[in-house]
Amino acid sequence: MILAINVGNSSTAFGICGDEGWLGRWRIRTVHERMPDEYSLLFERFLHRLNLETSDIDRLVAASVVPQVTEMILQIGSSDFGSEPLLLTAGVETGIRISTDNPAEVGSDLVANAVAAYERYQGSCIIIDFGTALTFTAVDQGGILQGVSIAPGLKYAVRALSQNTAQLPTVQLCRPPAAIGKNTIHSIQSGIIFGYVGMVEALVARIKAELSGTVRVVATGGQADIIAPLTDRIDEVEPWLNLDGLCLISERNPTR
Repeated sequence: MILAINVGNSSTAFGICGDEGWLGRWRIRTVHERMPDEYSLLFERFLHRLNLETSDIDRLVAASVVPQVTEMILQIGSSDFGSEPLLLTAGVETGIRISTDNPAEVGSDLVANAVAAYERYQGSCIIIDFGTALTFTAVDQGGILQGVSIAPGLKYAVRALSQNTAQLPTVQLCRPPAAIGKNTIHSIQSGIIFGYVGMVEALVARIKAELSGTVRVVATGGQADIIAPLTDRIDEVEPWLNLDGLCLISERNPTR
């Protein structure tokens, strides 16, 4: 069995994958100050929900964009699961190539997303990740990650308004009743929600024009369910895409 962990800036997704697929998947807040023992107890608790022990895990595979947490994951991987964890970094076999100016700077979470999406579609695809940042990862029909477009995530756009203005409040991220807001809350929701729909549609159109063949668009991340129903440019929503990618990467690196 594989314990796959994806550490993001705001949340950490992890799951247990067996021969028949996923036994369980969860998402928790990323807490930079957690100690290795806290992570050990946390993972044990979720394993026990499935009537599993740490000895049932054959391998830990991880992607992380938070260096402080990366070190904790590596420590518990070696001490609790008895084998060297596979950390997704430059040099790990992924099954795709990265054609950017500096491939090592492409986030490991984006690489895992790209691996899973290309395995699914076997052709050109765009992965939109609605996380702390809003990212658009472009993979061509030959399985080459051509590049990424990055914008602030929805939550941070709302936070920026409330923190940098004297009278605008923090609002819930949900669809407003109309584009023309009749009060402050609906006005902010309109600007953020419908504005981001416009951004998604515009960037998808531009990226598709730079790729060849039929291009599939998959959305993932915490706010994907907010935007996806408001546009026809997204073909599929898959909230656990990066964990699928990590399991594929683990299978492609059996001896690492």
